[in-house]
Order: sequence, then structure tokens, then C-alpha cells
Amino acid sequence: MNGPVLVGVDGSSSSLAAVEAAAREAVRLGVELGLVHACEWPAASVPPGVHPWDPGGSGSCGSANGALTEAERRARSAAPAVRVTHTVLMGEAASVLETESRGASLTVVGSRPVSRAGSGRRGSVAARLAAHGSSPVLMVRGRPDSAGPVVLACDDGHVGRRAAEFAFAEASARETDVVVLNGFATRNGRPRNGLGPHDPLAALREKYGDVTVRRPRVRGGTRRAVIEASTQAQLVVVGARRRGEWPAVLQATISRAALRRAGCPVAVIHEEGENR
Repeated sequence: MNGPVLVGVDGSSSSLAAVEAAAREAVRLGVELGLVHACEWPAASVPPGVHPWDPGGSGSCGSANGALTEAERRARSAAPAVRVTHTVLMGEAASVLETESRGASLTVVGSRPVSRAGSGRRGSVAARLAAHGSSPVLMVRGRPDSAGPVVLACDDGHVGRRAAEFAFAEASARETDVVVLNGFATRNGRPRNGLGPHDPLAALREKYGDVTVRRPRVRGGTRRAVIEASTQAQLVVVGARRRGEWPAVLQATISRAALRRAGCPVAVIHEEGENR
């Protein structure tokens, strides 16, 4: 896909960190960076007779300009060659990004939780996009180890093609290894060091000859292994399979745990169109 890399912008330190990561991803993919700011106001705050998209009566969403200006500055600082576009849309942030993700190569968000006033609900935009978005999702969180590997895992234990391709491309760009953590990484209790002819990583090893693949023994379950490995990794990539109308990530444990607890950024990649 040659759509843009989208990133949600709200002026917070979390979103600015996401902007920097998104800018680097856009350059890596050779696409534009789309800065998206969502304007939302509770209906109760809109006075009678005032348009709901401008409850203050004169440019109440004007603060978006400052947030987008700073975001573009940070993006160009992180990746001077990046091409940048700006979009300001009405709506709740997760809904806006979910809709915009339909044409994106990647959607990037920060880790700041979203809390709706009076609703008692709290969660992350990344979790919602991972469940319902149309593009791969990258959540920027934690403190990545610049010398660490890219960790690859999948919710159903199978190494998916899309997630593996994303992980290898990232590892090649970062000049580091791929560490595969899944339930099929061992045989008879011992690590599988060789890759057979039917291994889904075999073709990628040939394509990315500069990337070393490591498959350590998984102890205590894959979810725990991924969280532990994330503390010394640059990136965690989790493959999630869609089944019917409902994405597997809704019930998945590895992707949900990584989005909530990983010590480094997390990418969730859907494996649509593959049957096993």
C-alpha cells in the first residue's frame, strides 16, 4: 500500500513522540506523513443557536493550528526529507483515526489513555484501532533500547506473513536482529535454530540477508516472554488474525498485553486473507 502514514496530533508529549516515529516510518516507506487533529466537544457545552463545530462562536478549534505547527516541526526534525500534510476533522479521536486509516499504510498513535468525561470509561486509541482500524497500527510507548532487536510474535502462535514482513523491514532499517517468540519456536523442548523449507520466515531471510533471526526458548508463555523481551527491544511486532467480521485481536492476549504493558513501541499487524 502506498497510502500515507497517519499520526494523531493533540499537542501532548505522547503525541509528539508518535509524530517523530511516524515521520521516520513515512520516510522508510516512501510515503507522505499525514498529521490528523480531531476536534471534539461534548454536546452539552454547545450553547443554543451556536454551530456544534464552533461552540465558542469564533474558531474554537484554532488551537489545532498550534498543535499541528509544533507537530510538523518535530516531524521535520526527526526526518528532514518527510513530506507532510495536515487534516483537522470533527469527531472523537479514535473514530476519526479509524475512518482515516482506511487508506493509510500505517497509523501511529501515542500511549496517552483516552478518558471520556462522565463516562467512567478509559482506554487507549491504539487498542481501538488495533481492533477496528483498517491499517497496521503503531503505538509509541515505553523506552526502546536503541541496541535491542525487533521482537516478533503472533496472537495465534503462527508467524503471519504481513507481521513477519513488517518486522524484517524494520529490523533491516534499524540494522538489528529479529527475535521470534511463539508457541512453535521449540521442538521437543529445544529451540529450533534452523528454518525448514516451509517456514514462513525462509523467504524473508533470503530477501533480508542482513537480518539475523533468533528463536529463543519460550518460558512461562509467549505473552510473558514478549513483555519481558520488550524491556530490551526497539520494537514489538504482533500479528493478529481477523476471523469473519470480528478481528481476533479483540480476544487476543499477546497484542492486548503488549499494548498495555510493553516497555517499547508496539505494532499490531492484521493478517487478513490468510487461511490456516
